[in-house]
Amino acid sequence: MLEKYADLLAPIYQFLGCETPDSWIDEAKKPAHLQALLVDHMHCELKAAQSAAFLIRKYAVDNASAQTLLGWIKPYEDFVYRKIGDGQFSASKNELIGSLTAKPEYAYNQDILDKMVRLIKEELHHFEQVLDIINEKGLRVQSLNASRYASGMIKHVRTFEPAALIDKLIIGAFIEARSCERFAKLAPYLEPDIGRFYVSLLRSEARHYQDYLELAQQVADATDPQRFDIAARVGEFKEIENALILTPDSDFKFHSGAPQLVA
Repeated sequence: MLEKYADLLAPIYQFLGCETPDSWIDEAKKPAHLQALLVDHMHCELKAAQSAAFLIRKYAVDNASAQTLLGWIKPYEDFVYRKIGDGQFSASKNELIGSLTAKPEYAYNQDILDKMVRLIKEELHHFEQVLDIINEKGLRVQSLNASRYASGMIKHVRTFEPAALIDKLIIGAFIEARSCERFAKLAPYLEPDIGRFYVSLLRSEARHYQDYLELAQQVADATDPQRFDIAARVGEFKEIENALILTPDSDFKFHSGAPQLVA
């Protein structure tokens, strides 16, 4: 099933530096964990869209455009966090937001806007696809506590610009790359329809991580590439991300670490 994706996955593995431990796969493939796996995956898709929207709002567009963007994502947030709506998003998922205007201060603002809008559209579509599977399997949508994964990297973001923006983009690259790696690892072990769905996500997740890295390099190039060497910073975040993936984790989530052994 995955042979034709070898060329796509090879740079993902190289970028990440470590693979998901077998102990996590052993837990994730258990039928008892399907509810937690799919619901957390659905939450992750929304969080990915929210993170991209945050980058657009904070760095790339004016206040009016930011409000338009918030309105686009709000029905999904209402459904997940406030239990408002029936999970049908046909009116919002095709929302036309071509009126968003990039701030003129930096040339890369337009690229942030273009790449992140495409990412948001794809992540919200994936959200709906996961929700459909949850409903088809008779599982339930529920609230979840955040895992340590993203927060474990975000706490290392530098506090001055453009370093903070570069760090956030690098973290986005790691989250997307790890998602791609886990989809590929899990696909052979899950029910056939879910496995096919996870394989169908590989290309978009691989492109998302590349988009984030390209944006990080653009920001560095536009300021001072010597001072803001993204290769060095990627290496630092690789160590942080690998520790989160490989060390024992008492929680089970889509991006959790090695399962905590119970004595």
